This record gives sequence, C-alpha cells and structure tokens, in this order.
Amino acid sequence: MWKIPVSESAAGSRLDVFLAKAVAGASRAAVQRWIVAGRVQVDGLVRKSAYRVSEGETVEVDPLPPEPMAVEPHELPLDIVYQDDDFVVLNKPAGVVVHPGAGIRRGTLVNALVYRYGSHLPAQEPLRPGIVHRLDKGTSGVMVVALKEFSHRELVKQFQTRQVAKRYLALVYGRVDPPEGVIDLPLGRDRRHRTRISPRTDRPRNAVTAYRVLRFYDGFSFLEVRPVTGRTHQIRVHFWARGFPVVGDNVYVRRDRVRPLPGGFQLDRLFLHAESLEFHHPRTGRRLVFTVPLPDELVEILNRLGK
Repeated sequence: MWKIPVSESAAGSRLDVFLAKAVAGASRAAVQRWIVAGRVQVDGLVRKSAYRVSEGETVEVDPLPPEPMAVEPHELPLDIVYQDDDFVVLNKPAGVVVHPGAGIRRGTLVNALVYRYGSHLPAQEPLRPGIVHRLDKGTSGVMVVALKEFSHRELVKQFQTRQVAKRYLALVYGRVDPPEGVIDLPLGRDRRHRTRISPRTDRPRNAVTAYRVLRFYDGFSFLEVRPVTGRTHQIRVHFWARGFPVVGDNVYVRRDRVRPLPGGFQLDRLFLHAESLEFHHPRTGRRLVFTVPLPDELVEILNRLGK
C-alpha cells in the first residue's frame, strides 16, 4: 500500500493525473485501471478518476499486479555493458526499434530483452517492460533497462527530475556558430505533419540542449551534445531548426540542400550516438557512469572527412 500526501502545488489536480505524476514509472492508463478496480482511496474513500484532490488529503494506492507481458520473445544479440540484480546497461545498435508499437511487433530491443530476461522484467507497461528511456531507431548508444519494479520506479524518477546526465556525439551539416551554446526552443507535435516534432506546434513543451563543437570539417561540424530535457527527437529537431541538420537524418532535412559525404559514402542511419549515461544506482545511491565508443561506421566517416 502506497500512501501519498497531496501538496499545495498538486491541489486541484484530477486524481488520475496526480497519481501518474506522483508514482514514478506509472502511466495514466495504469493509474486509471487501479482507480476503476477500486484500488485507490482518498482519505479512506474510493474516488473516480475525475475527482479533484485537495491539499492535506492522503491518497492510498493498492496497485494491481502488472498485466502479463504482451511481447513475443525473439532472440537477438544484446551488447551488454553492465548488469546486476537491479538493471542492465547495454549498447543499442542503430536500426533497432526499442519497443513494439505502430505495426512493429518483432525485432525490437524489448523482444530480445523478454527472450533473455523473461519474467525478471518489470511489466507495468506490457509493451515496454523494464524500459526507462528510449533512443530513436537510427541512434546508437548506451541505454539502461530496469530488472525490478523498485529500480524501474527509481530510475524513471531520476530521468523525470533531471538527475541523469547524457552525452551524445553528433555530426551535423554546416559550420555551427556559435561553437558552444545552449538551444532553448520549446517543441511539440507539428501542427501540420503529425508524425513530426517541431517548434511549430500548438502544445509546446520546454526543450533545452547544450552543445560544444569538438571539431570543424569542410562543410560539417562534429559536436558534443548534452540534452537537458528529454523530448522526442529533441537533438535532431533543435539543430534542424537552427539550420544544421544531423547527417543521415531523412526526416528533418532537405536532401537537395546538403552536401554529400566524401567519396560517395552512404550512411543508412543517423550520425547520432549516445556515448555516455550517468545516474545514481537505484539501490545504493552510488553515482555511476557508463560509456560506449563511437561505432566503426561513424569513425570511418570522421576519418574520411579528416583526410
């Protein structure tokens, strides 16, 4: 049983919205299932989702057991960087989708995780067991996946409260100016192209990206990028909006406006790599840093540009 006091800042919120924010890792859909099942009480009384909580009230939650995982196990190689009883850190290759959805049922990272870890994965979200954060299909790099409900809640909370430090490496078109800075540009679903993220949106959300140029090449800039927030496609859209699209991006770029890679080299992925991830161990509190090197195909491009 969880007991959650209602603070002054949360007063007036719908009960389902309040719980989705208060319980790390719980989606609004999961919270609504608890409420419908009568597993949520406010000061001893069962309330509906639309109930508005008041300061000083105590919300008690007896959560339903997780739904059975709805993901088919599928054997795929996993590049494990670190593992203990609470979580696993892995190096996701480009071209792999993190979890099923939108017509994709097999071949995802989650299919491989279910095959390897099965019931060890926490499954509050049946299609995303253990998933704490995501990387785009075309992005490679370091990811952490929870192996217990406790560690899932604690890790999600760290991401939500911005205790996690992320460092990406990116190659973009053009000479980025200034060579170091912060892009503070709210983003949301594009009002015309609903599959894209854009600053042209009816529902902007705060989005902040810090960056530093590591090296200039002829027509390109190699960057260290540290996203402060974690919006969908944030790095790609921020640099596209500033006129410096990420190399290999087929969505946020005009192909007729960018120069080809040297020697006719073709890149079938984003030149975007999550190099390091830093967070507190969910059980011990120890600060941990995990780093994975730039993939060979991206190193090859830098070598060609350097020549």
